[in-house]
Amino acid sequence: MPKVLRIINRFNIGGPTYNAAYLSKFLSDDFETLLVGGQKDESEDSSEFILEKLELNPVIIPEMMREVNFKNDRIAYKKIKEIIAEFKPDIVHTHASKAGAIGRLAAYNMNVPVIIHTFHGHVFHSYFGKGKTSVYKNIERYLAKKSSSIIAISPIQKEELAKEHKICNQNKIKVIPLGFDLNRFQENKTEKRLAFRKEWKIEKDTVAIGIIGRLVPIKNHHFFLRVVKKTKEQTEKSVRFFIIGDGELKTELLAYCKELNISYSEGNSHNNSLITFTSWIKEIDIVNAGLDIIALTSKNEGTPVSLIEAQASSKPIVSTNVGGIENIVIENKTALLSAIDDENQFTKNLLRLIENKTLRDEMSKNGTHVLTKFNYQRLAKDMETHYYTLLKAKSQ
Repeated sequence: MPKVLRIINRFNIGGPTYNAAYLSKFLSDDFETLLVGGQKDESEDSSEFILEKLELNPVIIPEMMREVNFKNDRIAYKKIKEIIAEFKPDIVHTHASKAGAIGRLAAYNMNVPVIIHTFHGHVFHSYFGKGKTSVYKNIERYLAKKSSSIIAISPIQKEELAKEHKICNQNKIKVIPLGFDLNRFQENKTEKRLAFRKEWKIEKDTVAIGIIGRLVPIKNHHFFLRVVKKTKEQTEKSVRFFIIGDGELKTELLAYCKELNISYSEGNSHNNSLITFTSWIKEIDIVNAGLDIIALTSKNEGTPVSLIEAQASSKPIVSTNVGGIENIVIENKTALLSAIDDENQFTKNLLRLIENKTLRDEMSKNGTHVLTKFNYQRLAKDMETHYYTLLKAKSQ
């Protein structure tokens, strides 16, 4: 029975946690898996409810945090080496950057047969300056040499890693898309819609637009707020905007609302405001049912979970065209896309959907492709096949 040690940065809400959790739970009984994770930031909401639902009990390494800290990172590295010595994995599979660096180095130095890393996104543009970005690229190139395989979560990401950023040869990169339990987004949609709109006091004829994710620079909420202002100035429709999530930029974004003269509220008070900051809501299936349009304004993405869930919920999308987004939406069928810095086109796309309910309804019908393409059974099957391929190659 092959043993898999799965290591993830931290258990916060997002695609990496779902990916690691579903793989830990739903690989066949031919595999034994141990899940290890770091400590989430205080500004992030915990994803422990995901683990509890799947009855997973991961090993937590508190010292493995998001930020670089040589003392804590060294402790985390030693702890992972100790886990490897005791568990004796045939495969170490890391997820996201911090776990990828510490975990792969530990695995390589402990002579683990197969070492795999999944890029859920990357920090090679729109995160740091040129110098720091160059350092991170060189680190990832070094780590790729220590890896048996690199997993990209979309064909576009594979292209970026191999050809644009030259992290490793494309022959070492395997594309395995994310997988989720999407059935809940198809169930009881009418009841969920009524519940969400009642809780947040959304009138029947109001078009509700939501953006879902961490309040961090890469998600580009300042762009979103400028689009909100332009949209409100150009439509006579009743509209409400919801920022669902939390993070380090919340105070700054609230101040920016004041600067733009946009009325806002926090929580479900003062619901006559144009924008509502809801903080985190775990029941995203209820959120999506209540919204009419789902937006994304990111500067960089791997495979944004919110857009997969939007399509599973039969909701039209307005998004910037970055990262692997083209691989998960159908342009002009499920999503209207615009360039990363084109506020005017983004606003025009949003207005098209606000003004045209028929178009919204037509686009809502086209999202079912994600139900098979991004389900967790397919993810587990694809990963098992890849594991066996790598183990066979190692034994020869």
